[in-house]
Amino acid sequence: MDYSKNSVRLAGFTGTDPVIVDYPGSKRMGRISLAVNESYKNTSGDFVNKTQWFNLVFWNRKVELIEGSITKGTAICIEGKLNNQTYTDKKGEQRFSTEIIVNAIEVISK
Repeated sequence: MDYSKNSVRLAGFTGTDPVIVDYPGSKRMGRISLAVNESYKNTSGDFVNKTQWFNLVFWNRKVELIEGSITKGTAICIEGKLNNQTYTDKKGEQRFSTEIIVNAIEVISK
């Protein structure tokens, strides 16, 4: 049996307005950053608040969903899959990044 599945669910606040790119052939892509907060007690018993940032990518019809309804600071919940990228920067160094390709989005509050 294969139990592996590339799936992620997150809820947080958008850190940017959507950046939308139109490609030839009616393809569209949108990008948003998402801040997800976590609170926990450290070994000293103090509460620690930690924010992690995620890069979200939307394609085609999903771009229409974010285009008019999402702005910086909107609370959203998403489901998607992780996508790892490897690229060479301007200095010729190899870089890695992880983004989330969004399959479903729900606006929690504006």
